Amino acid sequence: MFNDFLYRKIDNAQLIAFRVFYGILVCCEAFGAIATGWVRKTFIEPQFTFSFIGFEWLQPLPGDGMYYYFVLMGLCGILITVGYKYRYAAFGFAVLWSGVYLMQKTSYNNHYYLLMLLAYIMGFLPANRNHSLDAKFNPSIKTDYMYNYVRWIIIVHLFIVYTYASVAKLYADWFDSSFIEVLMKGKKDYFLIGEFLQEAWVHKAIGVFGIAFDLLVVPALLWKPTRRIAFALSIFFHLFNSYVFRIGIFPYLSLAFCVFFFETKTIRKLFFKKPLEEATANSPIFNLKASKILVAVFIGYFFIQILLPLRHHIIPGNVVWTEEGHRLSWRMMLRSRSGYSNFRVVNKETKQVTHIDLDDYLTKKQRRRIGSYPDFIWTFAQRLKKEYKAKGEDVQIFVTGKAKVNQGEYYPLIDPKVDMAEAKWNHFRRNEWILIPEEYK
Repeated sequence: MFNDFLYRKIDNAQLIAFRVFYGILVCCEAFGAIATGWVRKTFIEPQFTFSFIGFEWLQPLPGDGMYYYFVLMGLCGILITVGYKYRYAAFGFAVLWSGVYLMQKTSYNNHYYLLMLLAYIMGFLPANRNHSLDAKFNPSIKTDYMYNYVRWIIIVHLFIVYTYASVAKLYADWFDSSFIEVLMKGKKDYFLIGEFLQEAWVHKAIGVFGIAFDLLVVPALLWKPTRRIAFALSIFFHLFNSYVFRIGIFPYLSLAFCVFFFETKTIRKLFFKKPLEEATANSPIFNLKASKILVAVFIGYFFIQILLPLRHHIIPGNVVWTEEGHRLSWRMMLRSRSGYSNFRVVNKETKQVTHIDLDDYLTKKQRRRIGSYPDFIWTFAQRLKKEYKAKGEDVQIFVTGKAKVNQGEYYPLIDPKVDMAEAKWNHFRRNEWILIPEEYK
């Protein structure tokens, strides 16, 4: 019965329509990043970027190289949209976007992570089998059908993302709206709604709606009686997020996902006009043997996606403070951090002490991160160690400073007695040099 469900032949109008939306959006993301100055501020102005730990070798291209890099991504988006050399374009974008994601985390966003995962998923799906240049030039691949599992790969992924996003909000600073208050203070000057966003009852409403929407939107879209209501609320939710939080293409990508929840007849009528009944019933379809292998791969993939966001539970300390296990876990817009860090470099031989002026190394945005994020502090310490070693100096590096979360108190974040030049970074275990105040134990 399970196989019958997975490999049932269905109309592929949903996937084809999504491919077009997806291609347009990633094209906008790439060219928009250039036009808005994001590429310049994130990759060109900094002396170096804070890559994900383990990917320090992945640094921006010199000169104007990153502009060409993003142009190439934009061209991949165009090719995806029209369905030309689709798999090359889809995987090409996936690899290029992975580079963007991994080579910098100063502008970290869970949505960037989702886009990276989705980019690879789209490369495996048969989204070019119709209404594409590939199908026009090679009619043998043209079909109006796909297997049912294709649709459910997207739906299951969305369910995991939204569910974890909802569960992550179940903590004190979300319940009492203190974090939402912090979040909205920076929106006070917004046209028309700035003052409105400062109201306490608005903060409460956002808190309740945020939890309920993330938890229920996927089931509500799946159930026909609530589908239209859920879609209307999705439009409001995502357009609100787009205007208030300025988070790029993600709100529109989320709305594009909705095509997978409506009846295929509706999607075909809305976007393609030609009814399915006029198509050839014996149209070719994705290879069944390859499909079974692909399904097995995705079952393993979803198992990882379910476990990965839980890893902070095996690490002592509150993830809201330590940040250990925060990334890659759909903990979206949950906390605000601020703080300061002072770096002291001690020459082991001469005992000469150098106090590092962060302005000599970092952009304003990087300085904000290094003040309160342990992994940024560790990465910068390793970079200082490498710099001094290149000059023939063997050094120790000590860090002092304090940080706070949301409207909480300032507490010491890093053990000032630990030589950060020798400290190790553990991805799945507690980093003992991160101090944890009683409030966050």
